[in-house]
Formats: sequence, structure tokens, C-alpha cells
Amino acid sequence: MPLSEQEQRLLDEMERHLMRNDADVVSAPRDGRSLSYRNIVYGTILVLLGLGGLIVGVSLPMIIVGVLGFVVMLGGVILAVTPTRGPGRVRVEPDKPAAASSRPSASFMDRMNDRWDKRQGER
Repeated sequence: MPLSEQEQRLLDEMERHLMRNDADVVSAPRDGRSLSYRNIVYGTILVLLGLGGLIVGVSLPMIIVGVLGFVVMLGGVILAVTPTRGPGRVRVEPDKPAAASSRPSASFMDRMNDRWDKRQGER
């Protein structure tokens, strides 16, 4: 069953809103801290080496090798997920018309709820 013109417009607006919000989440500054791909790669290598050490320590009766392998794995995970302090990014907001910035805008979900209520009232 094809969508009506109004439903298609609503779907397009929702998609644009989601794309804009996803971009905001990805580019949102986190106090100048971000994950480093280099640390993720090094952490993954340490986890794999630690896993190998843990397997060797368990398969052979060498408890200290297994414990060291576990510690190396833990260090790799901590290295991979710890954000690094880097240069802070400056976020530039797009210019908004004066009329749009002067009135308080309702959130996307509020507008959707209003539309839903209006639509239910028409029936």
C-alpha cells in the first residue's frame, strides 16, 4: 500500500531530522576528548596477545602466565576504550533566520505528538 503525500512528507521530515541528529551526536564535542583509532588498534593487539597468554597459561600448568595474560588483556581493553585528550573542536552553528531564532521551537517529538493529536481529532 503506497504512502499518502502527507505521510511521505512526514517520513522525509523524520529522516532529515534523524540525519541531522546523528551528525550532531557524532560530531558533538566531549570536553575535547575522543577515542583514538591508534589506541583502539593497540588495545586490540594487546587483548589478542593477552588472550594467547591466558590460553597458554591455562593449557600448561603455569598460573603466572595465565594471570599475566589476563592483566595484559585488561590493559588492552582499558587502552582501547579510554578517550584521549586532543585539540578541542569548534562547532559552527548554521545561520538561522531571525524569526525562527526569536520564537521558542518545540522539539521534534512535541510537534509529532501535536500532529498525531490533531489527526486523531479529525476522525
